[in-house]
Amino acid sequence: MRQFFGMSRSGNLAEALQGLGRPQFIMLLSNNIQFEEHVKALESLYPGVPSIGCIGMGYDTRVVENGVCVIAFSDGVRASANVLEQVSVMPVKYIRRLEQDMATVGGSSQDTVCIDFCAGNDACVLTTIHSALRQRGIPLVGGTGDAGKVSANGKVYQDAVAYGLVKNLNGRVKTYKENIYRPMGDYRFIASRTDKANYIIGALNGTPAKQVYQNILHVTDQEILTQTFQNPFGKINGDEICIISIKEVNGNSLACFRQVNDSDVLILLELGDYKAIAQNTIQTICKDFPKRSAVFSINCLFRYKLYSERNYMQTYLQEMAALGNHAGLVGYGEHYNNQFVNQSMTCAVFE
Repeated sequence: MRQFFGMSRSGNLAEALQGLGRPQFIMLLSNNIQFEEHVKALESLYPGVPSIGCIGMGYDTRVVENGVCVIAFSDGVRASANVLEQVSVMPVKYIRRLEQDMATVGGSSQDTVCIDFCAGNDACVLTTIHSALRQRGIPLVGGTGDAGKVSANGKVYQDAVAYGLVKNLNGRVKTYKENIYRPMGDYRFIASRTDKANYIIGALNGTPAKQVYQNILHVTDQEILTQTFQNPFGKINGDEICIISIKEVNGNSLACFRQVNDSDVLILLELGDYKAIAQNTIQTICKDFPKRSAVFSINCLFRYKLYSERNYMQTYLQEMAALGNHAGLVGYGEHYNNQFVNQSMTCAVFE
């Protein structure tokens, strides 16, 4: 299979589509002003081609912050795209769509991946989607777009998740997750006074959450929002650590980008050697896939900000480009199978 990447920093869709031949699956990453216009235009140009889209930044060896990017697969994939609606209320109501698409595309854990763009309520959405995907062992990578909008097959939806099932007809597919954080000290916290609807942590070990974070890291209220780049929270999930980013200070509480429940056990994380970790990820992928046709990834907005502040983002994209054809989305939350995480990178590698 082949992966196409086209972009226009000015939001010119025709420019972004230059060189795209006969796509079998399309992903649109657009800006908030032109998103709906781009969705309709793309469908008129490629009617019937499965497509999903969201509002967000895209990249290959460059990041496009406020234009339009098109990522497309061709020459050896079978794909289907669709949407689950009412994700804030009852996404399972539409699960039959995914089950039917799985039957149409076929595939297995070895050669198929589900890519999703979500408009919110990610944890519930992933639990719902995973309930269907696990029947065939199909992995998932994806992320959260901006402005609460996604698209599927030429139509814009709110309160929904758009997904594409992609089967590689010429080889394997495997998904990866990269975590650049490690546990800091022996801190263990029991969360309480949480507000699940607003992702708020009220207290940690009975003490106001903001006070706990400030006492450990010696930061002001204003510094908390940038300190989370280096010291997010983590929730242990089996052998995995799910990263939880701080979104804002809410009185004496902390609002996060991921839901925390009463009695959840949290740890404090610190930034590791992210350059060495990236090299290890690349080496692992090369070992697993000596020949690669495409890599599609989702990088967190906070990773993008961290890497940009440290003048590493361009170097990182160049290093990832050594894998071959690499492109992706800067997301507001990352999806990996049934996990909703922050400050991470997830990707799908096609043989």
